[in-house]
Amino acid sequence: MKKTSTRLADGRELIYYDLRDDSVRDATDRRPLDRTVTTSEIRRDPLLGDSVAIASHRQGRTYHPPADECPLCPSAGDRLSEIPDSSYDVVVFENRFPSLAGDSGRCEVVCFTSDHNASFADLTEEQARLVLEAWTDRTSELSHLPAVQQVFCFENRGAEIGVTLGHPHGQIYAYPFTTPRTALMLRSAATHKEMTGGENLFDAILERELAGERVVLEGEHWVAFVPYAAHWPYEVHLYPKRRVPDLLGLDEGARTEFPKVYLELLRRFDRIFGESEPPTPYIAAWHQAPFGALEEFDGVVREDFALHLELFTIRRTSGKLKFLAGSESGMNVFINDVPPEHAAERLREVASS
Repeated sequence: MKKTSTRLADGRELIYYDLRDDSVRDATDRRPLDRTVTTSEIRRDPLLGDSVAIASHRQGRTYHPPADECPLCPSAGDRLSEIPDSSYDVVVFENRFPSLAGDSGRCEVVCFTSDHNASFADLTEEQARLVLEAWTDRTSELSHLPAVQQVFCFENRGAEIGVTLGHPHGQIYAYPFTTPRTALMLRSAATHKEMTGGENLFDAILERELAGERVVLEGEHWVAFVPYAAHWPYEVHLYPKRRVPDLLGLDEGARTEFPKVYLELLRRFDRIFGESEPPTPYIAAWHQAPFGALEEFDGVVREDFALHLELFTIRRTSGKLKFLAGSESGMNVFINDVPPEHAAERLREVASS
């Protein structure tokens, strides 16, 4: 992998990740852009104890542009985009309309491929490995920023999810706090550790799922399963078998096997509802340990956390979506119409030949 860092016309950082070591990235951003000005602010909710990002400048972000005006495609002739070069393998750049900025953290866009009509599932194993290396590198770099406490790499896919740009891409949020969902996991891990005399909660979950009926696919280094209490109709958790706190901890064996396992998982998601259905909308979310101190979590350390990816779709059956209505949105109590065991069975059925 070759990494080349440059700057866009408004001062934002852009990084090329190339498969070839002899790639030259010297194209300049020819757009007449003013310096980026953001108004991101973090406000703490005293009642719930969580945080909300107030980012009014995002109202003006790009919204469903036609394919020939996509800002994530390479620049071509007089059509200038966020990527100055005429081609790329993987590109990461600071979001022009970030939810988090300055002392409130940082937001980046990850373009998986220059092919506008592709998806992550269409990547080769070599390309998917390059995306993994980009996620890992950004996790490392962002963790050293003074304002950053947790790094979250994720992909939203599909208009049903709310995606406003059709080009295959994901995002990275670098938060200045431990996110509420991670805090819940850490508190559960702390309670389990105390009640069992030191047993790791993530290890216990993985051991139970490996012995059960909800495993979707398994390799030497990774296992994918539908969790016992899945919130979503089709939800899969992907764990490395050797517990590590973040992407940086993966060994070469896990890095090598990841593309094959993850691409197969995504392709199965696209086959759940049959060939006649549009591509399955999904969210793919990496959960990594925070980089800040964990004193508030009663004896839990970073190494107690288990890196894992959670993949789920909001489509519950052919032509129908799962909406977060009263119980889910009002009380955060999910109601799942698809038994996790049935979901796992279906995902095993659609395995590629």
